[in-house]
Amino acid sequence: MLMFQTHCYDSWLSGSARKTDFFMWSQLGGTLPAPLFLFLAGISFALVTDKLRQKGLPAGRIARTTIQRGAEILGLGLLFRIQEYAIAWGWAPWSDLFRVDILNTIGLSMMLMGVLCWIALSWAGAARVRVSLGASAAAVALGISLLTPLLWTTWRPDWLPWPLESYVNGVHNLGEPQPWLFPIFPWTAFAFAGLAVGFLLLGDWAHQRGAAIFVLLGSAGVGLIYFAKWMDARPWQLYREYDFWHTSPNFFLIRVGLLLIILAATYAWCRWGAGQWGFSPLIQMGQTSLLVYWVHIEFVYGRFSILPKRAQSIATASMGLLVIFLAMLALSLARTNLKGRGAELWTWARNPTAVRSN
Repeated sequence: MLMFQTHCYDSWLSGSARKTDFFMWSQLGGTLPAPLFLFLAGISFALVTDKLRQKGLPAGRIARTTIQRGAEILGLGLLFRIQEYAIAWGWAPWSDLFRVDILNTIGLSMMLMGVLCWIALSWAGAARVRVSLGASAAAVALGISLLTPLLWTTWRPDWLPWPLESYVNGVHNLGEPQPWLFPIFPWTAFAFAGLAVGFLLLGDWAHQRGAAIFVLLGSAGVGLIYFAKWMDARPWQLYREYDFWHTSPNFFLIRVGLLLIILAATYAWCRWGAGQWGFSPLIQMGQTSLLVYWVHIEFVYGRFSILPKRAQSIATASMGLLVIFLAMLALSLARTNLKGRGAELWTWARNPTAVRSN
């Protein structure tokens, strides 16, 4: 939902509507979807890794399986860029083919997490393997966050070709890092934070506490936010060039704190809230998030945008947002209902009468 509203208002609102507080708050909410995707990728990665480990697979086999999955996501990200360039043929610059988008970063994050888990599984003792994996992931997340301001400024690897440097700091072909891209620094730190939380939730200590662990995580999120704000208010700074909104470790901690609060709220939603009422649109679209992301982009930003771009009032753009939400919900339902029925649909397409008679 945050992704939809961010993209729709950014694409469709007119110049005057973009000067309002409404637009400002909508784009502020837009700082959360990418961290959420990466954070959840980390939690899912922990679940998969732990399941493979319990099956008795060796560390090398686990690493190969998970890194291969990350490579598939990276490949899909590259394919998505080719698709967007082909659809926008004639007015999209060729450099768009090398844009570092969120799918690229999710794939790279999974590959890097696979490497970390391989190292940790190879060295950690069986009794404390989850603790070692979680602690290692948390340390990597913090390290990536601390290095980000340097790799965007004084330590920029500008000796690399820009398509490669862009994966480090999002420089693209524009001469300096761009905040609208998703390079390894700082974005993969959210995936490693999710990996750390995932292994925490899988531990015996968390299982013994049940719902209380989510209350603790939510409280820890609040604590992280206040700690980061306190750090940001200090008169001294660690970095020569400080950019709070784009590279600051303090802003990273604030967003991790918000992710922990959202995680606690999601647990409540699924166990005691609307997730128990029956059908939940949020849960439904969460099951097909890659498809929903892939398709909605073209109908919001692309050649097939359902509304003329940069020309709408807030009310009209909100109606367009509702249409996008309902359309993507319908697409998600179709995907889950038709999954695994390819052979049956093919038979029906070739001979509908025969299927009806059966």
